[in-house]
Amino acid sequence: MEFLLILIAITMVVGVLVVPALRRRRGGRDAVSAAYRATDPGAYGFLPIEQLDVRLPGRDDELAATLSEVAASQDWRPVSRLLAHTDATSELRWQRVQTLAGAAVHDLASNPGRGGVWLRTWRVEAPKDPGGAAVQAEFLARQALRDPGSQDFTMILEEARTVCGEAALLAPGDPVPYLVELHVARGLGYRRADFEELWAKVKDRAPDHMGAHLAALPYWSETWHGSKELADAFTHQAAGAAGDKSLLPALPLFAVFEHLPEANLVQGLYRSAVVTRAIDGALFAVQRAPADHPVLPHVRHLLAWFLIRAERYAEAIVQLRLVDGHVGALPWSYQTDPAEAYVTYRALAVAGWESAGGTAATLPQEPRP
Repeated sequence: MEFLLILIAITMVVGVLVVPALRRRRGGRDAVSAAYRATDPGAYGFLPIEQLDVRLPGRDDELAATLSEVAASQDWRPVSRLLAHTDATSELRWQRVQTLAGAAVHDLASNPGRGGVWLRTWRVEAPKDPGGAAVQAEFLARQALRDPGSQDFTMILEEARTVCGEAALLAPGDPVPYLVELHVARGLGYRRADFEELWAKVKDRAPDHMGAHLAALPYWSETWHGSKELADAFTHQAAGAAGDKSLLPALPLFAVFEHLPEANLVQGLYRSAVVTRAIDGALFAVQRAPADHPVLPHVRHLLAWFLIRAERYAEAIVQLRLVDGHVGALPWSYQTDPAEAYVTYRALAVAGWESAGGTAATLPQEPRP
């Protein structure tokens, strides 16, 4: 009997302390029961895992077609044409530059020495192309930040900063080179005054740019050169000054995500007042933002993740249905297998909704103003 009581006590300790301690902030697989992975949410119109695009956060047919063409031919010209016809001041251009650079990083990692040939050729054959300079700068920044402990970390970031300067000279009104330099500033540890000077250049060119704010946020976070308080101040100031139909009211949710505890020992963390306010701010933003806003899918993905963790399953499914098919966004992109992480949470949302008596037919629609 005594042994049984000890065993029960151990089980309770594991359940109360150890299991929650394993729930890492990046949404690890252990946050969801294996039983939920077997759930088939096809009745909700969701795509099977093999049809999910891990490159993009949302639909961009032009970019997807260009990526496929470049992968097949290694010809940089389709990419150059795409960027040349994308408004330099738009958030779409920034997102396309990020995706193209990410594709080059993936190519190189998959095929060292030969991957990403199209980017190297582009820079050699068209050194005055501002699009090529911007993509190369982002590529270099990503390469460095993937491994901050590398002995080449500083050298690669210094090269990225040089290419940012080249890109800025080639396209003086384009905010993208300065957005890329925000990543460089984080890695090189710019002094606060220098970072704020760089941020002023960004704001002069694109004051309400959601992507710019997302690029700047890590600098102010405690992981890099700031703190939770500084990150909160940065995001709430931006949200408070946001114009109508802006996505900036969703920015505090990203700050919350940046500062989630490594081990969650607080019951109801995702239903706390702080998290609830951030979720509601993001819901407010996505309901008012233009349906074709390029960064809107990024917000919907992270919002869905928080809604699932808060057990607000119906609202989560509404968001998932609007981005399903693409999983190239936080928090899935932090995982080794983004598609698996996404479908795991998607299945949990469906299971949670149905356990409360809901069905696909009774699912509410997203309210619009």
